Amino acid sequence: MVRSFKILLVIVVAAALSSCVKKKAAEIPVSEFFKIPEKTAFKISPDGKFISYLKKYNGKQNICIQAIEDEENMMATSFSDFSVRGDYTWTYDDQILFTQEKPGDEHPMMALDLNTQKTRVLLSEGKASIRILNKNRQTPDIITISLNKRDSANFDVYRLNIKSGELQTYLVNPGNITEWLVDADANIRLIKATDGVDETILYRPNDKAKFKPIIRNNFRNYVRPIAFSGIAQNFYALSNVGRDKTAFVEINAVTGQETRVIYADKNTDIQRVDYSKGKSRLELVAWDDAKPKKHFFDPEIKEVYQTIYKQLSGYEVNITDRDSAERKFIVQSYTDRNRGSVYLFDRINNKLTKLADYSGIDPNALCEKKAISYTASDGTLINGYLTLPHTDQQTNLPVVVIPHDGPFGMRDSWNYSSEVQFLANRGYAVFQVNYRGSSGYGKVFYSAGFKEVGGKIQQDITDGVNWLIANKIANPKKIAIYGRGFGGFSALYAITFNPKMYNCAIVQNGLINLFTYIKTAPAYYKPILQKMYATIGDPEKDADLLRSISPVFHPEKPTVPLLFFQDYKDQRANISEVNHYIRELQKHNPAVKYSLNKYERGSQGGENRRMQNYADIEKFLDANMHVKP
Repeated sequence: MVRSFKILLVIVVAAALSSCVKKKAAEIPVSEFFKIPEKTAFKISPDGKFISYLKKYNGKQNICIQAIEDEENMMATSFSDFSVRGDYTWTYDDQILFTQEKPGDEHPMMALDLNTQKTRVLLSEGKASIRILNKNRQTPDIITISLNKRDSANFDVYRLNIKSGELQTYLVNPGNITEWLVDADANIRLIKATDGVDETILYRPNDKAKFKPIIRNNFRNYVRPIAFSGIAQNFYALSNVGRDKTAFVEINAVTGQETRVIYADKNTDIQRVDYSKGKSRLELVAWDDAKPKKHFFDPEIKEVYQTIYKQLSGYEVNITDRDSAERKFIVQSYTDRNRGSVYLFDRINNKLTKLADYSGIDPNALCEKKAISYTASDGTLINGYLTLPHTDQQTNLPVVVIPHDGPFGMRDSWNYSSEVQFLANRGYAVFQVNYRGSSGYGKVFYSAGFKEVGGKIQQDITDGVNWLIANKIANPKKIAIYGRGFGGFSALYAITFNPKMYNCAIVQNGLINLFTYIKTAPAYYKPILQKMYATIGDPEKDADLLRSISPVFHPEKPTVPLLFFQDYKDQRANISEVNHYIRELQKHNPAVKYSLNKYERGSQGGENRRMQNYADIEKFLDANMHVKP
């Protein structure tokens, strides 16, 4: 009897211990997270007869055309040297305009004729950048573009005949114009000029009149014209003038006065306006709160969205393209755990046809992205996102902190991130911080980050990590920090000036020297250089500040393991300076690993290189996220 009791006790204890063992989700191969989807960049022809998309062919992304009626597919291009970029566009006369991901700054505009199935170089201007501003149904052969061929620092406006290739100058940039607003008749009546700090919006009633200033603002205030409203000379705009949060408003173009607030949210900035140029109608506004939100103005488009939402319950959806009659729509769906799918929606019969899945991973195997908030050490409310791994243990977790790029005008949102899900699948909690200076939270919060790239912005990240520790989410002995661009700067800053908080750091194309970052700004950044001085620092007046916070001047301080990836063709980096910095780091810290990627984005080997980088990240974290003594 006693022996039986002992055996039973052993079984019960063993079962209890087994139930306490940390369960780890099945590891999903790196390739499943980071491979290029089979089909991407879906568009629909203006007549609604064809769907186009990019598909790998000859080892590169090429354009494929699908007839909607019979679903017949045809490879329309067959490049084997460079991939077609995803920002291609249909014209109104059965042509597709596109560029390729060629190395350097030379990206000639190509034209694909659907009828002849031939491609040709439409416009080649050396290293100049081409931007399409407008297509017009009334003159289908003429498009309006901006081009910096005359002066690399300034974009002029041209009319381009897409049949003949003839290029005619429309407006010459005097050197301070940063935005052009094209009206429904393809005429430019509103422009935005800046001296780097202050901006001016100018208006003219027609092409024969001169532009006159109607609105003047400091860069902390923001007016972004969207479209003319059709009421007298009024136009729609996003504006935070006279308020903290950006609202959707209507403005009189003659006086520059705001006539009404159409929609505003008390917590966040309105960030997007959908306006149908074909129907000349206002459809919706959208913004990022904890999750994406929309407010509809047009009953027809509201009905379209509601019909789609019913068929895709639980998913966030966006219309990404439509035909001219607005009967057929390209729709993209996603969640925080699903990279998404693409559909064709026919509003005549309310039919939703799936065109492609962007991922084959079961969403149930991935992790929920939760909105969080905490109070920074100076009392400021900071928002962010926390993704916890699928484990029984939801406390005392190893954490990877990922500060976003920027620092200004960017933020993390509720969406799908292959990077976040990959790390969570490997058992790490992932922490994303919308530090002060991030977009979406009003101009007071945005301005609070000015000249704080090495101050309060970094303190917000530190306070977030302390919040994780205080709430027993993070194991204080297992914390890594990882970022790219300015996020990489934050990672380097953290292990340079606060190394005891982190086990290790990972950096991709991180900023190491703020002097270099400002001085190597592209020529067309010239109009906003003074803004960079005001938000980041003036290389002359704030030299001591920039030197004190730039990691390149403190290579002796980082003591934890560092994995540093650098693209050889990164235009914002001085590769010689990066190489020298790495050598200096390695003199003081043998645990610094460096990977110089000589492949360019979109070039041969790019996909394999990306997968190899994440495989290296996995190994690096496995080796260094051990418990500190």
